[in-house]
Amino acid sequence: QVRLVESGGGLVQAGGSLRLSCAASGRTVSTNTLGWFRQAPGKEREFVGAIRWSADSAYYTDSLKGRFTLSRDIARNTVFLQMNSLKHEDTAVYYCAATERAARGTEESDYNYWGQGTQVTVSS
Repeated sequence: QVRLVESGGGLVQAGGSLRLSCAASGRTVSTNTLGWFRQAPGKEREFVGAIRWSADSAYYTDSLKGRFTLSRDIARNTVFLQMNSLKHEDTAVYYCAATERAARGTEESDYNYWGQGTQVTVSS
């Protein structure tokens, strides 16, 4: 089992920045990919980005490239999502997810572990 705990969400003005953290515990040695998804009110959950745990390679949904950046701290079993130039439409609950499979990681079905989510609210 892998347990994921997100933190760092909050209220920020448009144009501001936030850094979300996802701390993993448990069978983290078997983790292949950690991903971030978000769900805005009234919308389906969507892929934000993912990072390969061992290779430190990250990829993002096209619309967020250049504003969002993923990084990881292996010693702390933590993945970070740096969000810059935030817009009102970035308002959502952000979820961290992990998978042991060598999947692309862009689909919810690729993941078998999920955090509880952290709220990000961007005021316009």
